[in-house]
Amino acid sequence: MDPVTPALTPPVPLVHLIIGDDEYLAERARLSITTQIREASPEGEALPVTMMRAGEVSEGELLDLLSPSLFGEDRVVVLTHMDQAGQEPANLVLKAAVDPAPGIHMIIIHSGGGRTKQMVPKLKKIAVVHEAAKLKDRELPAWVMQEFRTHGAKVTPDVVHALLEGVGSDLRELASAVAQLVADTDGNVTVEKIRTYYRGVAEVSGFDVADLACAGQVSKAVASTRRALQLGVKPAALSAALSMKVGQIARLYSTRGRIDSGRLAGVLGVPPFVVEKVAKQARTWSGEAVSEAVILMAELDAAVKGQGGDPEFAIEFAVRRVAELARK
Repeated sequence: MDPVTPALTPPVPLVHLIIGDDEYLAERARLSITTQIREASPEGEALPVTMMRAGEVSEGELLDLLSPSLFGEDRVVVLTHMDQAGQEPANLVLKAAVDPAPGIHMIIIHSGGGRTKQMVPKLKKIAVVHEAAKLKDRELPAWVMQEFRTHGAKVTPDVVHALLEGVGSDLRELASAVAQLVADTDGNVTVEKIRTYYRGVAEVSGFDVADLACAGQVSKAVASTRRALQLGVKPAALSAALSMKVGQIARLYSTRGRIDSGRLAGVLGVPPFVVEKVAKQARTWSGEAVSEAVILMAELDAAVKGQGGDPEFAIEFAVRRVAELARK
């Protein structure tokens, strides 16, 4: 009997065009392409990825990035904001995309408009195209339904409608909600479970937000933050509650086994049962996550005191990031 020849994995195309003005969809497409390339490369996760803003890179830098390595090493070059680049970089990118050097994977991110919109039809002829246009409201239900399918869950239209009512139209938040709901329900997502999941969002305090964030409940924490802001809770109050909770986790992170909750309660200024609850939660955090969260709180404190950016944006970003760190 002739031996069975194993099927060969088709090579990943060298040139990709992500086109559209939705930053979340573009970023997700970029990560998906990079993962495919790394999985097909002998270098795996070690395969270098270089990201450059197309409008800020010089001709010499582009030539260096897009030229074959002396040692024949593969790499991924991501050129963002291609729509804002000048004509010279645009021409160079087009030339490289027509005949890419061996092992050089190009990911070009373009809004579809801007100064270099004339290059889009040419790129479409030579690149694999990934759409990242902003979705219209009528397209959201189908997108959410597909998100559930991607996670291996089959849901009914009323489930999708309930989720859109509870979360809104932000794609990043919807994707996070779908992933967490499927994980928490083993894929058995119902309208009742969605309503239970988002119950209590109508009236929230800074401590509620902090508890949700530090427990890693990304969707609920962000939704609660937005509701709290709508109800008039000041960003500074939310920041103080979140910083206090992160500080407690940092203090109790290294505790193991039995703890003297009475003594620690006096040190932290909270009841003993709170110490026990936070200590249990803190053990699920990694040291790296704790360190990043502490640094983030210092930056948040400055932001809500008017030292940089929009305070409401800053608190929402911090809540989301702390919740993500809690899940690491």
